[in-house]
Amino acid sequence: MIPKMIKCIVTLVALLFCHVLSAQPSVFLEAEGFADTGGWTNDNQVMMQMGSPYLIAHGIGRPVADATTTFTIKSPGTYRLWVRTRDWTKTWGRTESPGRFQVIVNGEAAQAVFGTESELWAWQDGGTVDLSKGENTISLHDLTGFEGRCDAVYLTKDINAKAPDPTAGFRKKALKIGRPERAGKYDFVVVGGGIAGICAAISAARLGCKVALVQNRPVLGGNNSSEVRVGLSGLIYRDPYPKLGSLMDEIGGVGHWTNFEARRDPDLPRSKRILKVIEEHPEKLIHNAGPASNYEDDRKLDAVLAEPNITLFLNKQVISAKTRRNRIRSVVAKDISTSEEIVLKGRLFADCTGDANLGFLAGADFRMGRESKAETGESLAPEEPDMLTMGTSVQWYASDSDPSTGSGTEFPECPWAIAFSDSTCIPIVHGEWDWETGLGRDQVEEAERIRDHGLRAVYGNWSYLKNSPKYREQFKDKRLEWVACIGGKRESRRLLGDVVLKEQDISENVVFDDATFTATWGMDLHYPKPEPGLEGEEPFRANSVTKRHKEFAVPYRCLYSRNIGNLMMAGRDISVTHAALGTIRVMRTGGMMGEVVGMAASICKNHRCDPRKVYVSYLDELKSLMEEGVPSPSYLR
Repeated sequence: MIPKMIKCIVTLVALLFCHVLSAQPSVFLEAEGFADTGGWTNDNQVMMQMGSPYLIAHGIGRPVADATTTFTIKSPGTYRLWVRTRDWTKTWGRTESPGRFQVIVNGEAAQAVFGTESELWAWQDGGTVDLSKGENTISLHDLTGFEGRCDAVYLTKDINAKAPDPTAGFRKKALKIGRPERAGKYDFVVVGGGIAGICAAISAARLGCKVALVQNRPVLGGNNSSEVRVGLSGLIYRDPYPKLGSLMDEIGGVGHWTNFEARRDPDLPRSKRILKVIEEHPEKLIHNAGPASNYEDDRKLDAVLAEPNITLFLNKQVISAKTRRNRIRSVVAKDISTSEEIVLKGRLFADCTGDANLGFLAGADFRMGRESKAETGESLAPEEPDMLTMGTSVQWYASDSDPSTGSGTEFPECPWAIAFSDSTCIPIVHGEWDWETGLGRDQVEEAERIRDHGLRAVYGNWSYLKNSPKYREQFKDKRLEWVACIGGKRESRRLLGDVVLKEQDISENVVFDDATFTATWGMDLHYPKPEPGLEGEEPFRANSVTKRHKEFAVPYRCLYSRNIGNLMMAGRDISVTHAALGTIRVMRTGGMMGEVVGMAASICKNHRCDPRKVYVSYLDELKSLMEEGVPSPSYLR
């Protein structure tokens, strides 16, 4: 028996030794982890669907600066190069590839031009390259400025080997990513740093909660950030709680100036303060798709950083939630550049992601699309349920070219984009909310395609205006200045609470005993707008149909999950039907939701209870906090 065991052990050791000898050196590089990303943009909008963030060359038709990094090789020689990329317009049957780029290794371009083969994300063979012992340099060199995209680079000395399956497990092993680092335990973990999330975090922090705010982008603000550029809509300071909305005055656009005007002259009516500010700052009237400065990223960041009870985690995408007995215990968040992971423990959680990502990961009940008329009794509901959602806006604007240089006015032909004509083109220089795509598609799973179709519309239209005989002279001195890369979503998943707000609750002005923030926006629903002459293309613009109603106070029971005991929500993912979403989805309204959620979190902390218990046992306490409003920041008290 023992000799057989020894023989088996010897054989196993020999096999392992042979495997080690036969294993060829390899290098795996995540593009988003390059030391210098140059002009390329980190795009994590479909990180959960395709497995990783990626770099995109969003140059608006002008090639972006190279992304560059270095890596070390112990075994010099010839390596095969693989690049994970895609040809993003093949989805629409186009034969010309707009997102072309090269990979430069130690100053020499690889044999292939990338972004030219697969419609889907896949490895493209780049041929062989020579690597030196020690430090080597690799760069992504954009050729077009039209959305070339790179997920990862793989180099192997086994020149006959195929590229690996880029699973999460492989990536972690290749990048030597260990167990998630513990990042603390909090009273309240807010996932999503848009307007609703910012307000939830600040409200809870000022009421004594230890808060973690997790945002998956480098800036705060969500749709109201410089990345998306949607203006703030909805009225604040309304009955029954006219002090709700103060945080919007601190962080939100024109409201910032009116806030400080009030402190200088408290007797001046608010309406006159606003008029005075608009006279002094007329540029603020550009509501959507305006200059980056209009959206005051730094003001939002400064407001959060000023709170000693908030720990801010930027560039962190929550990728998993650990639950037990229908309660969230912790979440794991991955850095969108380094792939390093952290774990955050909490007693309470808020989903302010818009897409209800946290609730989805935790197993919360949710709905997507339109309910049927039989199910809800709503006049705006269809006869049968469907997946129609409001869409994603890809906004844009053009500006006058710099007369001192005379450059930047040309724009290339775009045969891969939507093909416009004299009768179908749209001769404007400012594309707002109605440049909206994906209505009826899955706004989560198909987010990349939806955004890309919006880009095809913008680029195709602008190319026609710049190059057609009819419009060339009119637009010759105009330059396409900004096009959104991060899509501005309106609707996807909606988490279900103890109350699902319906159209008739609002139109009949039903009074709830747990009324909280007030919805003032009309029941504004969007539908696809087919363009005559472009019947072969999916719609890229939308119509808005609005049903007016009186101001309506939304019940607190729409702000927590019905089946995950310690999960709250604020923003467009609260518990409403598709029709009711039309009135609550605007951002000043979402900010007030955040304030209420933060107040409820403080009650949960003080009484060691879950959000439902606030309604059952501590509703009067919540009403008192809403009457008082969010406390002023410490530096103004």
